[in-house]
Amino acid sequence: MPIDAALYPVNLVVAGRRCLVVGGGAVAAAKAAGLVRCGADVDVVAAVIGPEVRSLDVTCHERPYRAGDVAGYRLVVAATGDASLNREIYEEADAAGIWVNAADDPASCSFALPAVVRRGPITVAVGTGGRSPALASWLRARLDEHLGPEYEILVELMTDARAQVKAAGRSTEAIDWRKALDSDMLDLIRAGQVSRARERLRACLSSSSD
Repeated sequence: MPIDAALYPVNLVVAGRRCLVVGGGAVAAAKAAGLVRCGADVDVVAAVIGPEVRSLDVTCHERPYRAGDVAGYRLVVAATGDASLNREIYEEADAAGIWVNAADDPASCSFALPAVVRRGPITVAVGTGGRSPALASWLRARLDEHLGPEYEILVELMTDARAQVKAAGRSTEAIDWRKALDSDMLDLIRAGQVSRARERLRACLSSSSD
């Protein structure tokens, strides 16, 4: 992946799909954990597989990587700590049309892994195109401080409201959702007044349909 190429942001559905992580250390464990968290069916191949990897819900193959190991996978992560081996894995996977990421080597990636903040179904990703993972991590930490648990409740309220609008045969595109979000809904949720926040949302949606 050219370092200066613009990246196309996307959220991949990996649940139930076969993914391969090559490497058995701490970096490989972190990559595998992220895939497992999203429901992927993860295989790990490495000459030595450490306890962090073994503690995960993955299938371990403790042996050196062999040419052809990428076959049949939807996504591959190369985290061996060996730049030449990571490049070999990248070239093989890329030639087979398989999405591949090589840890700390943007030139050997067909996709980049951003720093991520999760709040329930809310996902906020920060990337620097591989230029500075440290900056992405720092920005993620700052966002993490600002996105409290109230946002999980907020998305639930918004989801329910959207379903009600659709059930009533109304267009969700015609609703002024921003008006509701710019109200004091979050403050009410933070104060534990979820019922009042729900009422405020209904009032905003009702006024936007007039």
